[in-house]
Amino acid sequence: MRKPLATAIAIAIGLIVLLGYFLPGTLLFEIRLELVHWAVILTGVAVLVGVFNLFSVHVEKIRNRQKGNVYSLFLIATLLFSFLFGLAFGPDHVTIRLLFEAVVIPVEASLMAILAVTLIYASIRLLRKRLDLMTVIFLATAFLVLLGTAPFPFGEIPILGSLIRPMIVNVPAVAGARGIMLGVALGTLTTGLRILLGADRPYGSN
Repeated sequence: MRKPLATAIAIAIGLIVLLGYFLPGTLLFEIRLELVHWAVILTGVAVLVGVFNLFSVHVEKIRNRQKGNVYSLFLIATLLFSFLFGLAFGPDHVTIRLLFEAVVIPVEASLMAILAVTLIYASIRLLRKRLDLMTVIFLATAFLVLLGTAPFPFGEIPILGSLIRPMIVNVPAVAGARGIMLGVALGTLTTGLRILLGADRPYGSN
């Protein structure tokens, strides 16, 4: 009884949200807005559940004195400090912005730098295992973009930084990103249609 009911509710809500996009100014449109607001609230609750799970995992790691528990203690301390400080002063406080610009942005930039180095290293290993034209093009493209982006003491390389790198980034990279986004959109649409038709039931048990 529970599985057919869950399927009927999922299909009905999906159809209401879908029809609400095509029928503005109607009751379905208002219901769609309310359902989307509920979805946003549920997403926020899911984020809180994820943060609580992260907190409990690292507390258990500290309690069992596992390897790397110092980093877990540091993570919990910074998590609590950020949460309490943001709760007391709000996200628009100057100290919160300073912490964001001084900690979060440099960490993200460092992760991107590590990703670039890892990409070059992985492409070199791939070149050693499988030598073909596409591997050489991939390695050469990544190397040229990295050279055109990296800050050198003597300045940028004349043609590489002003012509070759922008051409690679703005033409094939953008085309590839758009192709990936189209694939994600089509996959999401297909999954939504399969759920609406009851072919896929991720909300029920097997």
